Amino acid sequence: MTGSVTWRRRVAAVIAALLPLAALPFAGSAAWAAPTEHIANGTFTDGTDPWWASGTTLSVRDGRLCAEVPAGAANPWDVSVGHNAVPLVDGARYTLRFTALASSPVTVKANVQLNEEPWTTVASRDVALTAEPGTRTYEFTGSVDSANGTLTFQLGGAAVAYTFCLDDVSLTSEPGEDPGEGPEQIDNGGFDEGTQGWYSYGTTTTGVTDGALCATVPGGLANPWDAGVGQNDVPLVAGATYTLSFRARGSTAASVRAAVQLGEDPYTTSLSQTLTLDTAWRSYSYTFTGAGDTAKGQVAFQLGGGATDLTFCLDDVSLTGGQAEEPYVPDTGPRVRVNQVGYLPAGPKAATVVTARTEALPWQLRNSAGAVVASGTSTPRGVDAASGQNVHTVDFGGFTRTGTGYTLVADGETSHPFDISGELYRQLRSDALQFFYIQRSGVAIDGGLVGAQYARPAGHLGVAPNRGDTDVPCQPGVCGYRLDVRGGWYDAGDHGKYVVNGGIATAQLLSTYERTKTASTARFGAALGDGSLRVPERGNRVPDVLDEARWELDFLMRMQVPAGQPLAGMAHHKVHDQAWTGIPMQPQDDPQVRELHPPSTAATLNLAATTAQCARLFAPYDTAYARRCLNAARTAYAAAKAHPAVYADPNDGNGGGSYADGDVSDEFYWAAAELYLTTGEAGYLGDVNASRHHTADVFDRTGFGWGSTAALGRLDLATVPSGLSTVERDRIRQSVLDAAGRYLSTLRGQAYGLPMPGDAGAYFWGGNSNILNNAVVLATAFDLSGRAEFRDGAVQAVDYIFGRNALNQSYVTGWGEHASRNQHSRIFANQADARLPHPPAGSIAGGANAGLDDPYAAQLLRGCKPMFCYVDHIESYATNEVAVNWNSALAWMASFLDDQGTAAPAAAACTVRYIDYGRWADGSGFTGQVEITNTGGTPIDGWTLRFAWATDPVLREAWLGKATQEGATVTVTNESYNRRIQPGATVLFGFNATTALGLAKPPPALFTLNGAVCG
Repeated sequence: MTGSVTWRRRVAAVIAALLPLAALPFAGSAAWAAPTEHIANGTFTDGTDPWWASGTTLSVRDGRLCAEVPAGAANPWDVSVGHNAVPLVDGARYTLRFTALASSPVTVKANVQLNEEPWTTVASRDVALTAEPGTRTYEFTGSVDSANGTLTFQLGGAAVAYTFCLDDVSLTSEPGEDPGEGPEQIDNGGFDEGTQGWYSYGTTTTGVTDGALCATVPGGLANPWDAGVGQNDVPLVAGATYTLSFRARGSTAASVRAAVQLGEDPYTTSLSQTLTLDTAWRSYSYTFTGAGDTAKGQVAFQLGGGATDLTFCLDDVSLTGGQAEEPYVPDTGPRVRVNQVGYLPAGPKAATVVTARTEALPWQLRNSAGAVVASGTSTPRGVDAASGQNVHTVDFGGFTRTGTGYTLVADGETSHPFDISGELYRQLRSDALQFFYIQRSGVAIDGGLVGAQYARPAGHLGVAPNRGDTDVPCQPGVCGYRLDVRGGWYDAGDHGKYVVNGGIATAQLLSTYERTKTASTARFGAALGDGSLRVPERGNRVPDVLDEARWELDFLMRMQVPAGQPLAGMAHHKVHDQAWTGIPMQPQDDPQVRELHPPSTAATLNLAATTAQCARLFAPYDTAYARRCLNAARTAYAAAKAHPAVYADPNDGNGGGSYADGDVSDEFYWAAAELYLTTGEAGYLGDVNASRHHTADVFDRTGFGWGSTAALGRLDLATVPSGLSTVERDRIRQSVLDAAGRYLSTLRGQAYGLPMPGDAGAYFWGGNSNILNNAVVLATAFDLSGRAEFRDGAVQAVDYIFGRNALNQSYVTGWGEHASRNQHSRIFANQADARLPHPPAGSIAGGANAGLDDPYAAQLLRGCKPMFCYVDHIESYATNEVAVNWNSALAWMASFLDDQGTAAPAAAACTVRYIDYGRWADGSGFTGQVEITNTGGTPIDGWTLRFAWATDPVLREAWLGKATQEGATVTVTNESYNRRIQPGATVLFGFNATTALGLAKPPPALFTLNGAVCG
């Protein structure tokens, strides 16, 4: 997920509001004192104290702090030297200086970061060292408030041992701005979040280097304004006093222009200054008066007109003055909060009323004509912890009549309209899955399939200005080869592609289809077949959801380290731009260099798990592809076992998210489970049984996600047919039912009816997907048990997603009266550029995040109650981004919900006995028999039996019944002589089936007779 950036910093006001004066980390007393030093003993005249080390020991030599760094450490942070007790202040200006050397040429990392979870990095710089001592100076702006910061030099990961020495270390800070100067109007002026919030044009390259924005402009442009960098949407007030300040330098001496002006025709100028650049950094400051009132102001650095190429670098940009923004107050609409999409006729129907009243309230349900069709009284619930609101619950589940335009009236308020229909979620299933096609990388998006507004050329195929994904190098020092890693999905609002996030998203798409083989309401995948989605592969006789998953599976397998290379069989953790790009940025316009990041055990196990699942699901459709998946899975799993503790660097976040995970035991469990379910092999089952997760509770109260995948393995072990003993299978299934029972209890205890606790710790980045994943567990419990309470809990859980929440906000674009539409995305960036579209219908936002992990939300929503910590704005990436693993949870649930729209198939008065007589001598197939017994009191006159194989059997012939196979699903109808099954009687048919891959061939889990479930 990305790190976006636009926000209005008022650092001084924030510091004053957050901390008493005595707690301010600026020694002295006045709030605006001189820079304060935070490093003790930075010259090491007093030995090594208070410096610490991990993976090495410290000594002082010739007045320098030195450490012996061993060769072969897996990660940079495995060998570190640091200094704790560094106070961090959001918005404060910091300067880090030090002198360092290494006995061999090496690149280390210098980090200033939080010294506790979530280990937030304030500044990270790559430092290239040689045997000659070199002095470095870095300036940056604080982004968090904490007394528990640390300065760390990460030294590991080099191929050879070396000596690292350090001297004259200084880290000073000073306040970010004087409150008397007025509010800050520039977002990301220190470029701590890359190029986010900044535009560029006419440049050949633009990116962040050593914490500064640097842009290269070709010589020979006719005018200064033919190339430039800047920031739009800067508010300006006529007559107000402003100060623009910044630091800049050029690769050569040159003249450029700095302007503050209206950002559209007629470009009225408030400030225009010609700068004379040096090759050394110079500071500039200009005070001026605003020329007009506008929200469309622009700070522009015009760089064209020079005779030769110029690299222009910029840092510490500040524009203070004008007026502070008005306090943000969200528009929450009517105080009666409903699922704005609607309710299933036979499903639960509940709403929440926000009111100061404590006694029960009368309510009315009205149809589209305004007539009252049901009424009752509410149930007071008191103050809801997550929202801070006093609320009541309205239950109108007894009303089952279908219709459109219903409203609920209570306490003088009328809800948004909603429908009651069994087809309520039919289009949602398609929309949620369609999101993935529009997120595809490496292929042109066909507007004829998804609408002209979403058509675009292929991105990242090496067509200028793209550097492309067809021949991608590793980060320096990571590998000596290049890979073709085209394809896959753009992970989220950026253009990165991440194996661990792509892994869980792929698994959930595959499971959306795999559920149709075992769930009685899924009707063997009739709604997910070929032609059900608008994708280019439709018409190939493969379910479209599998086609979509294959697009990502191909990418995941391309990320595997080739044979003969170090770490062969492992998977590279991610591929993305060398530096952050801004918004908007269409994939085909991305000019950044792409890089492969180091392999990780977590990524390798994601590859193993998803390709193992791929093998069994694709076997009936494409044997060669299934074999390729299985080979990749076996290779990856073996590589992960050989390298079980290669972790992604949590500080590797420039240009893309880090997706670091320091515990991969859950991924080992998941991958072993998938390989066992596919192959049936004892070795994989042994690894499943040996995992601590196998008997542990893997269903956390706040749900599972990309970093906690044991639940994926557990759900598949519970639902996918296998050779597990009945006792073990029942134990595993009971663990799912127990978890669902806990989620159901949580849901009933929440006034807004969601299976998530009400404390701030339950509202985090991407929390909407975790809410949906808890609903997935409830839905799976229903599929396993048939207990209506679990189905109703799963159905009710999505009410929160579609508007029954404190903000009255549907989080899914195009679904609900008041739905998210400005999610953080470089592609769907309508809010930043009206020529671009909003996200497509069916795109889910990350949701309320009490951590306020982006600057825009942190400034706008500070002090919010957890459920209010959300804003539908493109700049709030921590509350309002899109991501494939969030949409995969929505897609799984949308498919389940649509399956519940009609009455569940009744249980038939019959039993089925499935007999496998064993493999043929050559191992290419097996012979089986199915016996159907009528356990009812009346004859069965004509029968059709259906079941689905879990893996690769292909029907060759059948006798005593007419049999066909479509994909994995077998349909057998009676012959004329065994059409009638008398009460208590049994008929049978036999078959031969081939098994080209020799996978596990457990008995099918679901049999239907004439459309009804047969025991």
